[in-house]
Amino acid sequence: MKPQHHDKLNKVDFRWFVIRTLPHQERKLTDLLSAHLPQAPNILEAYCPTHTTADIGSKGRDVQQPLFAGYVFVLSTQEAVADFIGKYYPDGTLLYERKKDDRHKAGFLTIPEEQMRFFKDFNENYAEHVIVLEKPYSDYAFNPKTNEPNEIVKVLDGPLKGREGYLTRFHRERRLVFNMKSIDSEGHFAVSIPNIWNFHVVRLHNTEGDRQTIGTQKARAVDLLVGMLESCGHERETLPMLYETVDSLVIKPSLAELRKDLARKGYEALSQKTSRLNTREAELLLDLARYERDNPGYVRTHWDKHVIRPFLTPTSGVDFEDGKDEAELPHTDFTEIIRKTDITERAYRPNKGEEESITTTYYSHIGIMPDTAQGGYILFTNWDMFLDKYFRTTGKANERLVTGTGLNGKDGKTQEEKLVESFRNFAPTLYRVLTDKDSPVKALPRLKIGVETLNVLAVTSPDIDGAKERLATTCINICKEINATTHLAVWRRYLQTVWLHQ
Repeated sequence: MKPQHHDKLNKVDFRWFVIRTLPHQERKLTDLLSAHLPQAPNILEAYCPTHTTADIGSKGRDVQQPLFAGYVFVLSTQEAVADFIGKYYPDGTLLYERKKDDRHKAGFLTIPEEQMRFFKDFNENYAEHVIVLEKPYSDYAFNPKTNEPNEIVKVLDGPLKGREGYLTRFHRERRLVFNMKSIDSEGHFAVSIPNIWNFHVVRLHNTEGDRQTIGTQKARAVDLLVGMLESCGHERETLPMLYETVDSLVIKPSLAELRKDLARKGYEALSQKTSRLNTREAELLLDLARYERDNPGYVRTHWDKHVIRPFLTPTSGVDFEDGKDEAELPHTDFTEIIRKTDITERAYRPNKGEEESITTTYYSHIGIMPDTAQGGYILFTNWDMFLDKYFRTTGKANERLVTGTGLNGKDGKTQEEKLVESFRNFAPTLYRVLTDKDSPVKALPRLKIGVETLNVLAVTSPDIDGAKERLATTCINICKEINATTHLAVWRRYLQTVWLHQ
């Protein structure tokens, strides 16, 4: 280690300074600095990013251009680097940072150590493959074809650890797009990196994009009505009354008129519940009515069977007693337990560039009925469409989904890892449920509940309280695992029928 010498300005305050060179003289200045290091104890390192090339499309041709041209980075004290430039490279210029306000003098631009470390790791690992994008970073928040928000991911390890960015498709290739700070200004520019599957990433909940896409909006509206109907005792009439209520809103899109209509028909409790809807819930119902008006028969076609509400919903339907987080709702063939369920997610606000932890209250729905075959009780949750898609996979396809292997090679015999669609690799809790014979939670096809059947995740046990906790915890873990990975995008769409995500 070099001895630390004091200079008049900064003593031993070593920082990364940026020197602008004449065109194409980055290497010349770096060689000069390297040769000077033994005689300059207050200059510790000179760094010239030699791999900063970028593939930029130009009229159908790929050309090579520097990502950061004309810069050399020097770890030094201010006096030492200024003295070096004055004596040995007068054509160079130390970059100044912009004045923040009139009260502060402009000083030399310095790069924080953490940012410099990222920059060096990035150059050494990815700069040859990076594409500098012409559009600003914010333009990649949405898919222009579907107008749906692109997924936001956070890199968990490697040189890009901690970086958030958008998963964006470019000509059939999925790339990671993120913001990179300019060297000589406060601005940023967007870059993309290929082979996203080589990164260990986790999805972040997009708090802004979710407000701009319909997502499960119509399903939440129907679920809100179903919860209201059931809590008012209209269990067997749930579906016909659902259709009747939606039809009334189509004819007169007014909740005030709906309340009067319900009261005239003798549905006083339902009328009172309607009057207590908040603004967001009212908007959901009116949006559903508008969609039904433009697409007649939509609700009847998509909600032609009802047993129990999806596992996780944003509204409870029932009122909870003071101090209690759980309520019972009796049905003809089973008892439904509705529980307040707080779920914490990592979220990202693209416009502010801020990551945060958010906790949202959902309501889990668990059915309980006697197990006539083995004694005890069957506790079940509604995973009907999700599991239906899984059970319907033909041949050995569902087994490959679980094991994470697929046939490859011309002879069709070679087995190799198929990571993209494997539950084993990205939803380990679901993998255990589907494969472990000793798992207390089972995936049951077409469980008979009264006159209907339902694909469920279920536990059979004489201990209702213990089984209830086990089933709820398992289902919540599956939801969070599928929602947090980029690899199970298809199954995340099916998950929207289980977890009516806010």
